[in-house]
Parts: sequence; structure tokens; C-alpha cells
Amino acid sequence: MTRQLALLGSAICLVLSAGTAGAVELPTRKAGLWEMKMVRSGGPMPEMTMQHCTDETTDKEMSTAASPMAKEICSKQDIQKTATGYVTDSVCSVAGVTVQGHAEITGDFNSAYTVKSTSHAEGGKAGAHDTTMTIEAKWLGACKADQKPGDMIMPGGMKMNIKDMEKLKGLLPKQPPK
Repeated sequence: MTRQLALLGSAICLVLSAGTAGAVELPTRKAGLWEMKMVRSGGPMPEMTMQHCTDETTDKEMSTAASPMAKEICSKQDIQKTATGYVTDSVCSVAGVTVQGHAEITGDFNSAYTVKSTSHAEGGKAGAHDTTMTIEAKWLGACKADQKPGDMIMPGGMKMNIKDMEKLKGLLPKQPPK
């Protein structure tokens, strides 16, 4: 379970860095239920598949809600539109660990998209290490009857709502001034 939460943390950092950059913004995903399969190398974490129920408002809120948190923990957040999609670069620090990340995002945000990311982390108990993660997302259809926008269903059935991220912010260690 701890490993799954750490992987979710990595994915949230990717969302924070990708969703808050300057003038270029990622498109809003099609409303409904998205399946996201995460495959990570450079560590012992297994492949993880989760589902996310979203709508246009929730996707936009994720970007704007993430902005204040990302501004606090990230010294660099760049996103560029490319011929095939988007490229993001970020440098973020949490709990004495600094992560430099690079992601390439391709797809149409209506039926499927892929995020290929690499990161280099320094500090903390794990020391310096590199990680590669691929997120393959596909639209499954309408959200299930018992789901509301923002709900994420993790492996094992654990359910959380991404709109509660602001509550998670209070759990992060305080960052020293930049």
C-alpha cells in the first residue's frame, strides 16, 4: 500500500508540474471514466492501474488547484506544445528530496493519451536515483453510477477524490524559503 501511495505521489507531482505551467495549457480531457495504467522502472514498484472519473470542471479545477501547491514546491515548471503533443520540464522539492522531471505527452485527450516521463531525484533516504514512468490512459465511457467527478479508484478498490488534494497539502513538510 505504501508503494502504491508513493507511485500515486509521483503521478500527482507529474500532474502538478504539467498542469500549472505558463501560457501553454494541456487540453481538458473528455468527461467520463478514464483508466490510467502506470508502469514504472527504476524501482521495485509494480505496474498499477487506476480509474479516474472526471468532467470538464474537475479537470480545470485540478490545474488551478494544483497551481498554488506547485508554486510552493516547484522552482521550474515549463510546458511546450510540440508537433506531436506536449513536453513538460520541472524541478520540485518535497521533504528534502529534489526531483527534476521531463515528460512527453501524446494523444487526443478524448479517447487516449500517453505520458512518458523521466525523473532524477536527489536527497532523502533513497539517495540519488532515476525513474522512468509511462502512463497509458484510455477513456472507458461514462462514470459509474456511484462515482462523482474527481473520484479515483486505486488498486484494491481504495477510493479517494482528487479534489481533496488541498487537504493533502497540509500533510507535506514545510518548505524552506527559496
